[in-house]
Amino acid sequence: MADRAAVGRLGCLACERPSLGRSRPAAAAAARVVGQKLYTNTWAVHIPGGPEVADQVATKHGFINNGHVFGDYYHFRHRTVVKRSLSDQRGTQVRLEKDPKVTWAEQQVSKRRRKRDIYVEPNDPNFEDQWYLYNSNHHDLNAKAAWKSGFTGKGVVVSILDDGIEKNHPDLEQNYDPDASYDVNDGDPDPQPRYTQLNDNRHGTRCAGEVAAVANNGVCGVGVAYNAKIGGVRMLDGEVTDMVEAQSLSLNPQHIDIYSASWGPEDDGKTVDGPAKLAKEAFLRGVTEGRGGRGSIFVWASGNGGRERDNCNCDGYTNSIYTLSISSSTQNGNVPWYSEACSSTLATTYSSGNVNEKQIVTTDLKSKCTDSHTGTSASAPLAAGIIALALEANKNLTWRDMQHLVVRTSNPNHLLTNDWKTNGVGRKGTTPKALKLDHSYGYGLLDAGGIVELARTWSNVGPQRKCVVSMVFEPRNIGSRLLISKSVDACFGTDSYVTSLEHVQARLTLSYNRRGKLAIHLISPAGTRSTLLHPRFHDFSSEGFNDWAFMTTHSWDENPTGVWRLEIENVASANDYGTLTQFLLVLYGTDSLPSLLLCCVFYLSVDLFTFPFAECNSGYYLFEQSCVKECPAGFSVGHQPITYTVGNSIAPASVSACLPCPPPCLTCSSLSPQACLSCPPHSSLDPFSGTCVHLNQYMRESPGNFMAAQPNRESALQPASQLPVTIAVLSCVAIFAIFVGIFLLLQLRSGALIKLPSLEAGSGPGGAFSLGGNRMVSYRGIPTVWGDDEGNTDSENDEFDAHHERTAFIKTQSAL
Repeated sequence: MADRAAVGRLGCLACERPSLGRSRPAAAAAARVVGQKLYTNTWAVHIPGGPEVADQVATKHGFINNGHVFGDYYHFRHRTVVKRSLSDQRGTQVRLEKDPKVTWAEQQVSKRRRKRDIYVEPNDPNFEDQWYLYNSNHHDLNAKAAWKSGFTGKGVVVSILDDGIEKNHPDLEQNYDPDASYDVNDGDPDPQPRYTQLNDNRHGTRCAGEVAAVANNGVCGVGVAYNAKIGGVRMLDGEVTDMVEAQSLSLNPQHIDIYSASWGPEDDGKTVDGPAKLAKEAFLRGVTEGRGGRGSIFVWASGNGGRERDNCNCDGYTNSIYTLSISSSTQNGNVPWYSEACSSTLATTYSSGNVNEKQIVTTDLKSKCTDSHTGTSASAPLAAGIIALALEANKNLTWRDMQHLVVRTSNPNHLLTNDWKTNGVGRKGTTPKALKLDHSYGYGLLDAGGIVELARTWSNVGPQRKCVVSMVFEPRNIGSRLLISKSVDACFGTDSYVTSLEHVQARLTLSYNRRGKLAIHLISPAGTRSTLLHPRFHDFSSEGFNDWAFMTTHSWDENPTGVWRLEIENVASANDYGTLTQFLLVLYGTDSLPSLLLCCVFYLSVDLFTFPFAECNSGYYLFEQSCVKECPAGFSVGHQPITYTVGNSIAPASVSACLPCPPPCLTCSSLSPQACLSCPPHSSLDPFSGTCVHLNQYMRESPGNFMAAQPNRESALQPASQLPVTIAVLSCVAIFAIFVGIFLLLQLRSGALIKLPSLEAGSGPGGAFSLGGNRMVSYRGIPTVWGDDEGNTDSENDEFDAHHERTAFIKTQSAL
């Protein structure tokens, strides 16, 4: 009865009239207590006909068209459906789906998204308190070096996706950009936050000040990119749906360069959640179409679930290849108590730590400032500001270029952990300090001075390639431990061939009676071990994972060719059970190393010898220790095998090279005897077979007659004179006689048995030679190379020789 009454109360809450204010409804909290979905009065609708058709459909079915999202997707709000309900509107959904002008529709569900900061009462700040930007012991983000180089974020636009920003704050107003701002929660252009007694909606304003607080104005401190333009999207102060997220992520992508987000699913150590259909599409459209095709840059806070032993690979936002995931370090270089470790984290900035460690200085609500911004919420905006400095240094950087720069310039030196390791490449000779990586810190602290310096001369990486390999073909029992091992060629021979890795995904579908007991590791051919998932002891779910993409950045620049291994292990009990039904290995990267690492020719010294090794960019071929666009005459494209390696890198199985045409071709179209284009002297090209035909003297004198007389070659080959034939016959007899003489001499010296029967012993194949007179010499075991084309077999020759021996013996006895 108690449960039934509780449900009844929830039903009443769901039927309340929509509130005119911005307060969060009690129904939302109540629904989440019982774990039910909370349906909104908004729909995402796909209508290919254009805005006018969308307006017609909205009016027809009682909706208000709240605007265009991207492509042919629209945001509809129903006029009569309650704003929040525990049950979906099935009738309305069916009517929309049946409309011939609608190809897809989905009622939006409220999603839980938590701001990733830790509540601390604000204090008054000043610039000297911004220890993380620059300090005397150089345990900082090296922002001063970038400023001294003239880079302050000018011309770069950053938008904070959060609960709004105080656009009239005295430390933000000068840099505020209305074109980078919108209120998705209320559907208007004003991102001003909603003020409450507890200052609940201060989060976005704090993040904005870290990026672009104005310098030298006597207010608070400065932003990392204090001349960048800053905007805000108010989207967390209301119902967060797939449509709300997609609309925020795709706001004005040709104007906004960087989107900074410090939120995500619950960091409770048991949730597995990520972007839904439209948000995924927004990410993909952003990186392919944003910034004029160079790609929008999405910076994401890795999460605050450290105390709950959460893992950021269970967060589909930080785990995405399209986001630049940022973790935190304390002032003293330690891993914060709230930090989540995972293999998708790319780099780190500073944030709060223990009680005696300083926090982050930034702007706050009501024109105030604070020195108490905390959590990975504070780390992501600092990274967004540093990336803005790099974009000012080089506006042509793509979203993938930016991740390469972060990997190569991040600094592990001042970060304390016992988990540092070196991946299988090491990147020797380029940025030695980027050798190490860690599951808590990624590749280390962002270095503002280092990243702008490298950005100035950076050449864009090649197009992204994606190789998908199915690693299991039938369900496998997990039990207490499962090991999957398979050799991978990285899609060699196709347009998806990857030789230099960026991101690696293990897309897993598995069931397990208690998901939180599992640890999952991926080991690359170079030996780099990535922890895709560590045990989460709050996760009692039996749902497993359904095509969940665990991602690692730890094999960056490695060659993926070779044996990959997946280890799934129950670390708590041997009595649990489950099944792995899918393991797709997805390799992202390029077909060549980045410009700073590519050498056309190396030399590997082994003992006293030096062997050339070369690998050219796509579209070029190795020729005489250099790379050429086209092979010269007499050569054609082929594959030259490689059987050794250079340093720690793994050489490809073969490289594209210009190889000599096969004889007798003089030039060729491919490495085949039937692909000749021209022939050597005394040979003629047969245009039908593509082969070279050897010409005798008559053919050479009358090439035209030869080609014309091919159907009747016997008449054409009659010699004009008998003299050449006579000379040829005598030459053959002389050569034959010399050969036989030498052969007999060798046989006599070796003690071979020589039989001398009479002529009546017979003649024929089998290695019998006439030496004149009435004698016949038969040699046992000599191959019949002078016989007919279809010579006798060895058994036939043995039988023939035995017959001759018996016949010779009988006739000899008769003569006696």
